[in-house]
Amino acid sequence: MDAGAGLSRRGFVRALGGATVGAGVLVTGFDNATRAWASDAASSSGGGFDHVPHLDGRLLLDSADLAPFEDDFGHIVHRVPGAVLEPGSVRDIAAMIEFCGPRRIAVAPRGQGHQTFGQAQVSGGLVIDMSPLSSITVDPAARTATVGAGALWSALLTASLAHGLTPPVFTDYIELSIGGTLSAGGLGGTTQHFGAQVDNVVELEVVTGTGEVVLASPSRRADLFHAALAGLGQVGVITRATLPLIPAPTSARQYTLTFPSVSALAAAQRKVVRDGRFNWLEGAANAVTGGGWQFVLEGTAYYDGTPPNDHALIGDLGYEGTAQIQDFSYPDFVDDLAPAVAFLKSTGEWFDPHPWLNIFLPDAATDAYVTAVMDKLTLADIGASGVVLLYPVPTCKLHAPLLRTPDSELTFLFAVLRTAAPDTDALPTATMLEGNRALYLAAQALGGTQYPVGSIPMTSHDWRIQYGDAWQFFSAAKHRYDPHGILAPGQGIFS
Repeated sequence: MDAGAGLSRRGFVRALGGATVGAGVLVTGFDNATRAWASDAASSSGGGFDHVPHLDGRLLLDSADLAPFEDDFGHIVHRVPGAVLEPGSVRDIAAMIEFCGPRRIAVAPRGQGHQTFGQAQVSGGLVIDMSPLSSITVDPAARTATVGAGALWSALLTASLAHGLTPPVFTDYIELSIGGTLSAGGLGGTTQHFGAQVDNVVELEVVTGTGEVVLASPSRRADLFHAALAGLGQVGVITRATLPLIPAPTSARQYTLTFPSVSALAAAQRKVVRDGRFNWLEGAANAVTGGGWQFVLEGTAYYDGTPPNDHALIGDLGYEGTAQIQDFSYPDFVDDLAPAVAFLKSTGEWFDPHPWLNIFLPDAATDAYVTAVMDKLTLADIGASGVVLLYPVPTCKLHAPLLRTPDSELTFLFAVLRTAAPDTDALPTATMLEGNRALYLAAQALGGTQYPVGSIPMTSHDWRIQYGDAWQFFSAAKHRYDPHGILAPGQGIFS
């Protein structure tokens, strides 16, 4: 990308698909206990799938039917399940988990498979395909939506906009399952105002590791509620959620501003996040022709009718060159990645390995850490279509105890979204993973944490550091609600 070309979110997704499909997809598993790579992870199943209970849906056992569930968006880890459940009801999920528990058959719920490191895979066990649970009911009077965990955020956007409403927080890519992002966290450009998606939940229906179906909320089974949100599937399978909605704007004006350094970008981001002038705020780094990086602030103001005052929003930010200003309808802005991603999937360009790094940095350490990383980072380190993101999040907006962030008033999400295209000059996937671990350990030493949707080899000690003073709560919830230890083993947290 040339200097002066601001990176829009649409451009980001086009970049992800910039390399053609290669045959170099790694078939490998990472053992968190030994920190060793293996070509085929050992089966975690303690028994077969004979004499399963009666189901409203289907249990898939044929190897051809299982094949799509052996992989994920990362295309790094490859684990072959023993069976896949296509549930016809929540009762099916409860019955199969109850069946699997005493037999020590591992169970992994899977939404859209957008993980990058095998988090929703299981070797020899049961994968639950959550996509059939896709119902959406909007209550405009209560300003809530009750949704199945397999429903997509894009579908909820459409359903809520029919009533002039919207969820307050979207991730950049909204063709993701609601249950999936609620299990991880769910961050986006409006997190600066509303927190993460896990901070915007009224009630959950959860199937625990014993097969019990439980309604949980801040006032009812609160321990399960708080352990399920951002709990990475460790204590139960989220099957339904009730979410708040807010009035939807009609239009969005996006400003793309360039800065010469990490410190200049971060200073501008701190300024605008303090005064809240943008409804949506993110940032990125673009590779400059001939070497080096250019740093980009992306801020968006929502409006109805009259556009915002450009000078009032950006006149004091000290950016370089000319601001890029673009107007969208609100739904087009929120969902602007979907057509590009669909195209990349149709051409096969979606299927290169994606060893992504996503970490939270304490505010005081951000400038020096990111500057040091960017000074050494090359296109070979991230791939020709790789992307680097950087944006601030006020930690006072984050309330879910298991979404772990540094102990500072402001944290920066730093993401190195690598693409290991085998037919380019990009580094091998294994080398990128080693780089991720080195960057993570350096961040950990500064008080940083990981946002666990990426590809960072972790040890059990790392996970204890990650959860810090929440580890005892998380561990107790795991033992209480998953006493057989069968849920979501791909995360490697309690291995």
